[in-house]
Amino acid sequence: MIGIFILIGAYRYYAGLAERFGKTKWHYGLLAIGVYLGFQVFFLFAHGFYQGLTNTYNERDYTGFSLVNMIGWGLSIIAVYGVHKLLENKFRKERVIKPSAEIEEIGRKD
Repeated sequence: MIGIFILIGAYRYYAGLAERFGKTKWHYGLLAIGVYLGFQVFFLFAHGFYQGLTNTYNERDYTGFSLVNMIGWGLSIIAVYGVHKLLENKFRKERVIKPSAEIEEIGRKD
């Protein structure tokens, strides 16, 4: 359930970024969902790999509130935030490089 709330928040966070820079909102919202779910899958595979290497596998059910899930949620939020900052910096650089708005203003009489 918490994962769903995190997904909704990530979608809205990336959609807001896309709206600020004039991009398609749902594309970046789906990117946020992909980043979150991708990192969750990566983390759970890494946890399973660790358990396999150390031979500490147990029959616990990790579908509720467990330390492993809380760590996964936290790291996934950090990954979503990190990719968001990378995209934001990229969009800012694109805005500086493309002065098309200034070019269109040349020759206009007010």
